[in-house]
Amino acid sequence: MNRIDATFARLRSSGRTALIPYVTTGDPSLAAMPALLDALVGAGADVIELGVPFSDPMADGPVVQRASERALKRGVGLADVLDVVRAFRVRNAVTPLVLMGYANPIEAMGEADFADRARAAGVDGVLVVDYPPEEAADFTALLNARDVAPIFLVAPTTPPARIAAVARLARGYVYYVSLKGVTGAGHLDTADVARKLAEIRLHVKLPVGVGFGIRDAEGARAIAAHADAVVIGSRLIQEMEQGAAADAPARAGAWLASIRAALDRAPAAPAEVAP
Repeated sequence: MNRIDATFARLRSSGRTALIPYVTTGDPSLAAMPALLDALVGAGADVIELGVPFSDPMADGPVVQRASERALKRGVGLADVLDVVRAFRVRNAVTPLVLMGYANPIEAMGEADFADRARAAGVDGVLVVDYPPEEAADFTALLNARDVAPIFLVAPTTPPARIAAVARLARGYVYYVSLKGVTGAGHLDTADVARKLAEIRLHVKLPVGVGFGIRDAEGARAIAAHADAVVIGSRLIQEMEQGAAADAPARAGAWLASIRAALDRAPAAPAEVAP
């Protein structure tokens, strides 16, 4: 069983909502990544999304863009991201890692080569922002053959036909973008999120995580009443930016622990999982 599936099954049996932090690989530095990932796990992360630095993002807001630019200036690329995963697996064989990024670095490596190397490193899922379901069948097949989950985004404007297309290809979980815009932008409307999640679940039987607009414990707790997972990236990166790079893992862990505590005070949404 893929680690993502095992994690959601465990959380579902205990009535808990998954906490999924996002960090950009190589920010604040490659050397800091082991301490950062371990701090996130220690703070209660159930799955970790690792951003692959990219120069021309289409979904990342200014906070994530800054983190990506800092990593790129240090020369961090996709091969380095896989090395980070490989090193993490020596210490942790349980916590799922999902790579989130864009098609260009994957295609530069070669899709089949990437899928092989991701599997060998210990990657559990891959979310490629600019691979829509209509164009992702071949790449999805490569991942599925290696038990790496293809994960897809669903937006507030996604029509039912495309949600159904995502449902046919996705594994692991589906990521609902709670806002019209980029990461970290706008005001989160919990009622709107709840309505859209109900529509998504007419088609999708996998767990559904919500991200892009969750910035504090109150927002996380409100979303946890409706979603199977809460995804937080921009606000976590901001926390790391507010001080010396050497202290970033500790600050990230302390802040994420407050979100974990808030989620554990909230009733978890019932997950529907495909057989």
